Amino acid sequence: MKEKKPTMLTYIGEEQKYLEEMLGRYPKGIPGINGREWLVLATGSSINAAYSAKYYIEKMTDIIIEIEEPFKFQYYEKLRPEIETVIGISQSGESTSTINALAEISAGNPSIDTYGMTSNLESEITKVVKENIDIEMGEEKVGYVTKGFSVTVFKLMLIGLKESRRRGLISEAQETAELENFKKAFKEIPSIIKKTNIFFQRWREELCKASRFTALTCGSTIGTAYEMQTKFCETVRIPSQGMDIEVFMHGPYLEVNPSHQLFFIESNSPLKERLDRLRKYEKQYVNNVYSISLGESSSKKDDKTIYLNLNEIDEYKASLFLIIPFQILAYHISEALGRHLEHRIYTDFGVAMQSKTKPGDYV
Repeated sequence: MKEKKPTMLTYIGEEQKYLEEMLGRYPKGIPGINGREWLVLATGSSINAAYSAKYYIEKMTDIIIEIEEPFKFQYYEKLRPEIETVIGISQSGESTSTINALAEISAGNPSIDTYGMTSNLESEITKVVKENIDIEMGEEKVGYVTKGFSVTVFKLMLIGLKESRRRGLISEAQETAELENFKKAFKEIPSIIKKTNIFFQRWREELCKASRFTALTCGSTIGTAYEMQTKFCETVRIPSQGMDIEVFMHGPYLEVNPSHQLFFIESNSPLKERLDRLRKYEKQYVNNVYSISLGESSSKKDDKTIYLNLNEIDEYKASLFLIIPFQILAYHISEALGRHLEHRIYTDFGVAMQSKTKPGDYV
């Protein structure tokens, strides 16, 4: 019998298992990282993961995190003298811009601690850094990462939690409470998947008619909006964007029309009232305005909102959970539109443009 090939849904379905296993191993596998100012270099979903974890780490610690695209950083930015630690993130470990920027920093600044965060400890990134951080999720043999994204976010968050405890900023009891909060929330992942599947079936026709998708958020969940943009562009292949509402309100709001589809990301943020006002305004001009909320469904039914039932999760952890519906919707919409993600396209792109050291081994 021929083995069934994995899909995006296969890996989304594995997220709970891998997140819970990483939590169960804590603090094993979570490195201690010195320095008060960190530079993170990454591209694609890896940089989105960095943004998704940044505000949790900064909230829990005394660390300041700067996030940059490595190609631009290498050629146009300056390495500030305050930077003590550089972390390059590449799930494959073969992203040439990240590797090249790390190599240049390592050669010119031997006193700086450099780390390569990857799921492949035999990859090229491991050869240009002092230490490696294993993402601990193996190879994701689909070109549109889902599980790898979520596990990377959580690994970064746990690094922040460990640093907070190691530096004496929280007590052992506070550390345990954080771990329990994550543990309880992970149990809701199957329900999140089920709710999103139902949501897609309810709004399938409208979602497949979209001329543009836009995800809007505020503050600490910007990484979720960025990853929605990346995932929808990769798979749905309809113009898609993710941004903070303040960016949207200073120009992009002028392009909306009835055929657009807007997603509002609710994260238990103190800025929720501003998000609500914008959503109310846009409903006058856009036919389909949806929401993904950490909260619970009220007595007044709103079938254009996916409620995650995670009221105990604060906005700094929210990115880890709010991305799951977007991952599922990206897969379902792309399949409904006949994108057939199992058939790879532009397979020579990474080598032709030298963005990867070698072609990806995808199914």
